[in-house]
Amino acid sequence: MSVKVSGLSKVFGEQRAVDKVSFAARKGQVLGFLGPNGAGKTTTMKIITCYMPQTEGQVEVCGYDVKESPMEVRRKIGYLPEHNPLYKDMYVKEYLHFMATVHKISTPARRISDMIEMTGLGKEQHKLIGALSKGYRQRVGLAQAMLHDPEVLILDEPTSGLDPNQLVEIRSLIKQMGREKTVIFSTHIMQEVQALCDQVIIINKGKIVADDPIERLQDKVSEQTLTSVEFLQAVDAGILQKISGVKSVRNIGKNRWQLISENNRDVRAEVFKFAVSNNLTLLELHKEISSVEDVFQTLTK
Repeated sequence: MSVKVSGLSKVFGEQRAVDKVSFAARKGQVLGFLGPNGAGKTTTMKIITCYMPQTEGQVEVCGYDVKESPMEVRRKIGYLPEHNPLYKDMYVKEYLHFMATVHKISTPARRISDMIEMTGLGKEQHKLIGALSKGYRQRVGLAQAMLHDPEVLILDEPTSGLDPNQLVEIRSLIKQMGREKTVIFSTHIMQEVQALCDQVIIINKGKIVADDPIERLQDKVSEQTLTSVEFLQAVDAGILQKISGVKSVRNIGKNRWQLISENNRDVRAEVFKFAVSNNLTLLELHKEISSVEDVFQTLTK
């Protein structure tokens, strides 16, 4: 287990920002950490990265306790905070050299060159950081987070400020890093979660309300399965409702129907048999899946 969080709590005065949170993140996994503003995401990340002490509970990173061995933990982690702190009066390459010195990297020039290429900073490497767009500053932040080749990457809103083309590149980079390292990242972009994550944690009011593989997340909110079907010919609703497993039907267009079944039952095979036995031509047949956004809204309202 690269990151293990057990019974983690953080109290600010009378506010319990994080309330007995427990989860684990493994190597080769991209873990999406979701929640509305003020839910406790950033606080949890700051505790994992030793920027803030916890009130209760235990956090281990690569076998090291964040309280007992904070320097060892920092060596294992690459961190991009939500508000990317950079020295704006330094040049990109100069800043990365400075960070390489902090991390005591033995071959800094080669490693910096690799990071500049990986994050697409080639044309910007000789510019002042203060002269860069927000998207390129994010790239500089990513480069410094990965500079010392950490085992764990903690990324808080890593794609904030990126344009659509940059988004594709950085998502691809995060996915690539997730094959070799443990990646925990927070985002408000639900499409990003579906594109990148193996596991998703949703936190609300300091408590975890979901911790599931991405493909099973929809089961958190759905007791019914919706199946969309379209026939070439007209079909009577009463006949459709007699299909095994179908509880009710809803017309959604010309010869188009939504079939509702319970307990996550997949009725597509039964619909296909029905079409064959009644000499009907199927134009469309698919099971509707709840999006991450649907689940998020349901669990955090």
